[in-house]
Amino acid sequence: MDKTQKKSAAIVPRHVAIIMDGNNRWAKKRLLPGVAGHKAGVDAVRAVIEVCAEAGVEVLTLFAFSSENWQRPADEVSALMELFLGALRREVRKLNDNGIRLRIIGDRSRFHPELQAAMADAEAATAGHTRFVLQVAANYGGQWDIVQASQQLARRVAAGELAVEAIDAHALEHCLSTAGQPLPDLCIRTGGDHRISNFLLWQLAYAELYFSDLFWPDFKHEAMRKALADFSTRQRRFGKTSEQVEAEARSQC
Repeated sequence: MDKTQKKSAAIVPRHVAIIMDGNNRWAKKRLLPGVAGHKAGVDAVRAVIEVCAEAGVEVLTLFAFSSENWQRPADEVSALMELFLGALRREVRKLNDNGIRLRIIGDRSRFHPELQAAMADAEAATAGHTRFVLQVAANYGGQWDIVQASQQLARRVAAGELAVEAIDAHALEHCLSTAGQPLPDLCIRTGGDHRISNFLLWQLAYAELYFSDLFWPDFKHEAMRKALADFSTRQRRFGKTSEQVEAEARSQC
């Protein structure tokens, strides 16, 4: 591999996380019911998956339904559950055909048993793929994730399997719902708001943040490529100085 290839490979994020915001506002702008925006957003999901897979991204995590979204109107929540169930059954063959592994992260206990079964079936059907991982965060919250990881560690301590002194960042990270996957390099939020809304709170500690004014249904191929191009211009220092980062880069060439 020559120097140009090394440089281009280094600037592609391994893991992209996306807060898919703006579906309701997209629909309202068109005088449509809110669920119409969520349905239109499915096309944006397909577009983003295509661009990420082509670029060499390894993991894509989509914030589909937060633990706070249960507070939305009951008819909207019900429609979202139906849409999720239909998408799982309809898309799993396409995921298989394209070598994509599906993982669903979050607390599944509140979902209807039929939806829980569909989640498990879709994950099992795609479990053998390693080229690209699609993680869907459903009934997920970053605070919940840290709490459940802490509870796992506490149970191990109580059982005498783990010393309190052995609990460190690595141990907790290993218990998060994203364990086994690289941490996000890039977090994108659509819809114009500039916050992360309880999404992957631990995992996003050093992620680059990218905000788009586009509503999620309008965030298609060109918008995703623009976000990846912007990421390639960022210098990620992880606490080091620019001079240190540049010296390390030169030593790898």
